Amino acid sequence: MKIAIINGPNLNLVGVREPHIYGTTSLTDYLESLRGKYPNVEFSFFQSNHEGDLIDEIQIQGFECEGIVLNAGALTHYSYALADAVRAVETPVIEVHISDVNAREPFRRISVIKDACVAVIAGFGLKSYDMAVEWFIENAN
Repeated sequence: MKIAIINGPNLNLVGVREPHIYGTTSLTDYLESLRGKYPNVEFSFFQSNHEGDLIDEIQIQGFECEGIVLNAGALTHYSYALADAVRAVETPVIEVHISDVNAREPFRRISVIKDACVAVIAGFGLKSYDMAVEWFIENAN
């Protein structure tokens, strides 16, 4: 099974950015640990601060893997282009957030991509990624 993990703006700073919200473990270190937890899954990891790069990666991975875990960061709240990219591909996508977006600022409660995704997982810290991977494993054809 191949799963792509795609992260959006500012997620390269997890571990140093607002550690009271996002924790002190870097996303790079955490994502690498997923390989050890799930040895039968082939992971690809991608992060960009640029919307178009994320769209390009969704379009590539959306026809090559069995699942996409997408943490679009702040683009979640207003990127209809990302929502369209998710709808355009064959691969199911799970929207993931490290923090509980519903307990934060009002604008974070809005997701324009959620209806294009098969599920939303938020508020479990970095374990949100594990939960998405486990969903794909349990729901594999």
